[in-house]
Amino acid sequence: CKSGIASEDSPKSVFPAVIGVPKQKGIMVGSGKKDDYIGDAAKARRGVLIIKYPLEHGIVTNWNDMEKIWAHAFAAELRVDPSEHAVLLTEAPLNPKANRERMVQLMFDSFEVPAFYVAIQAVLSLYASGRTSGIVIDSGDGVTHTVPIYEGYSLPHAVLRIDLAGRDLTHWMAKLLQQAGYSFTTSAELEIVRDIKQQLCYVAENYEKELAGAAANAAALEREYELPDGNIVVVGAERFMCPEGLFRPDMLGREMAGMHQTCYNSIMKCDIDIRKDLYSNIVMSGGSTMFSGIAARVQKEIESFAPPSMKIKVIAPPERQYS
Repeated sequence: CKSGIASEDSPKSVFPAVIGVPKQKGIMVGSGKKDDYIGDAAKARRGVLIIKYPLEHGIVTNWNDMEKIWAHAFAAELRVDPSEHAVLLTEAPLNPKANRERMVQLMFDSFEVPAFYVAIQAVLSLYASGRTSGIVIDSGDGVTHTVPIYEGYSLPHAVLRIDLAGRDLTHWMAKLLQQAGYSFTTSAELEIVRDIKQQLCYVAENYEKELAGAAANAAALEREYELPDGNIVVVGAERFMCPEGLFRPDMLGREMAGMHQTCYNSIMKCDIDIRKDLYSNIVMSGGSTMFSGIAARVQKEIESFAPPSMKIKVIAPPERQYS
């Protein structure tokens, strides 16, 4: 969850959209224990909490929890009174209309905001990169989508979405680590897996070649990660096998096109006259595009689909985890 003030360059606050509920009921009266913890406070106490996610694949599934997260963003993070400020909120494309209506209702009724606007994340990401035409590959925690934009207008008929993103990769990483002899099952342990994924994983430019290299010399790939209890997890080929799921969803047992194929399919749904502009302005955004090597891999994959004479340019801005 990113929140900030419109005049500033980057978000004032970035915290995970999670809520933690104590596993056991407190027995000490007046011990200062809270009913729930939000964001980083929940992550810090994850060992004694049940971690809940109010967002599933970009869609709000628990409105009470979502309201608490927004209230936390206004009061604790931004320290503003929402009734005195207009609010801009972003959403994933192809979200249900009912979701948006409930969002609007909450903002006006519960937070009493004077004005409210809902924008598509990908369009704002393109503007942030200084372009008005291009195609955005946006991959966050719950959903990945490709949005072609021409002269500031998104082309809804060519927007494609795959419900595979960061959280799915975290579960996939947990499965890979389980095969290596490490067990991570609880919601708190999955947060540790997420941290391992963010710190150690990278995208292989050539998956088969990387796999062969790992088989020949496993030690060269291995990195150590220290768990909170002091134990060490050794991560090897899992480092590139995990993010490969974005390009090969079948590894996760999903029947869908990969990120690169979805991008190409989106471009092909657009008018032939604007494809050149889209190919030369492929902008990556979202936390799940932060893997090292992902831009080079997307470039290579799109080049294999596109006409040989076509100029392909993939832009991965350094601040893309905020977009």
